[in-house]
Amino acid sequence: MRESLKIFKALCDETRLKIVEFLLNGEKCVCEIVPFTKRTQSTVSIQLSKVESLGIVESRREGKSVYYKITNPKVKKILKIVNGD
Repeated sequence: MRESLKIFKALCDETRLKIVEFLLNGEKCVCEIVPFTKRTQSTVSIQLSKVESLGIVESRREGKSVYYKITNPKVKKILKIVNGD
């Protein structure tokens, strides 16, 4: 699948978009993402798994916590343009 298609597929879901926009400010723990999105832990985990499989974010584990960050610079550019930054 073309990279641009993967990016737009990832961002077309409201929860995934909210998560990725939240990650624009840097790496975040799942414990921070859940309250921000106002979704259940399960929903957030499913959506994070999806954006990770599409190559938008990557995760790292630190003890019992899992942290996510955007790894695709094109996603950052697209969101900054869309948000008028």
